Amino acid sequence: MIINKISSEYSVSAQIYADDLPDIVAAGFKSIICNRPDTENPINLQIEALKLRTIAAGLEFAENVFGPSTFGMDKIDRQAQLLVEMSRPVLAYCTSGNRCSIIWAFAKAGMIETNAILEATEAAGFQLSHLRPQLEALALSRAAK
Repeated sequence: MIINKISSEYSVSAQIYADDLPDIVAAGFKSIICNRPDTENPINLQIEALKLRTIAAGLEFAENVFGPSTFGMDKIDRQAQLLVEMSRPVLAYCTSGNRCSIIWAFAKAGMIETNAILEATEAAGFQLSHLRPQLEALALSRAAK
């Protein structure tokens, strides 16, 4: 399992397995967020199975699943809420970590400068510069409220 650190409080990875949980605990993570829908996984990797094992390992677990057709402000707001409420550091997982990096970027838009968001995700291995216009628009929208 490869963990990509985006900030001191948030990292992302590809699909996790129950066998990864001891390493995740040993790495100091306190919470896990699943951003991968069950429809993308076999039964042994579906949310409920991993949730039970995660909680048994002493970690918090939340789901905020989405795909390209279900990504929107409700998912962004939910991720932002989880990042405030859950014990840190948080590990989010999906297919590759990219989806988790994108939702973090949008959750942080307007709270962190766009350049800093893009630098953090790029340093973690995720090139999101194509999202700059949308991140800046969201940051302006949030500032206007």
